[in-house]
Amino acid sequence: MFKILKKRDVSPSVKLIEVEAPLVANSAKSGQFVVLRLKEGGERIPLTIADKNKAAGTLTIVFQVVGKTTQELATYKEGDFIKDLLGPLGKATDFGSAKNIVCVAGGVGIAEIYPEVKELHEDKKKVTTIIGARNKSLLFFEDELKTVSSAFYVTTDDGSYGRKGFVSEVLKELLEKDKSIDLVVAVGPVIMMKVVSDLTKNYGVRTIVSLNPIMLDATGMCGACRVTVGGKTLFGCVDGPSFDGHQVDFGELMKRLNQFKDEEKNSAEIYKLKCPECR
Repeated sequence: MFKILKKRDVSPSVKLIEVEAPLVANSAKSGQFVVLRLKEGGERIPLTIADKNKAAGTLTIVFQVVGKTTQELATYKEGDFIKDLLGPLGKATDFGSAKNIVCVAGGVGIAEIYPEVKELHEDKKKVTTIIGARNKSLLFFEDELKTVSSAFYVTTDDGSYGRKGFVSEVLKELLEKDKSIDLVVAVGPVIMMKVVSDLTKNYGVRTIVSLNPIMLDATGMCGACRVTVGGKTLFGCVDGPSFDGHQVDFGELMKRLNQFKDEEKNSAEIYKLKCPECR
């Protein structure tokens, strides 16, 4: 059992929880994730490790309230317990020898980019951060990211905050001006990561993306999270979640992510009925 020590809203649809998990906090690295199961018989869901505190033995987890299980997790309060927490899973992000990095995040991907930017900052790298969302209410971690970034940019689709437009537009301007950029890290909606990867390929800049395929056991046994990278079948849970963005088959990934949309929608609607027999 894993106790929720803190909980707060970071946007209308995004929640942050701090969970007591000393063994995971001690070994987790940026880019890795955990799998939660709220109760016996519950669904297993992968969630990003947004931060850790080794001394306190805690993990910070940020999640968007979308499906049935995240709706249920959103009802948990400080002092409540999560039955199972498995991690850290996946491989840590490998930044190689890059010295001038641009980190790009959209939506809830902001939660995952934060520990990566923080690590690069601690390693004395030059790191520029660009975050974006549909509107101002969906942005978060702005102050935290500013503190660990050499330069910081914000975009919103509707222009309600920061610059109106997309993160890729700011990235293109940076690539045009600064030829010393040697790595781009992108986390967020699949279409955003695809656009970023297509853009950086034209400039010959290495690009890392963090993929979010459908995942079940998260230990490489079931094969549900398979993705095609460089013409090879790899697994998001054990080979990733970080991959070379120039090698990912984004078209296949998007099709697979939509495979169970109807079932996911039905499950969430049934949960909203608050009917034990229906659940």
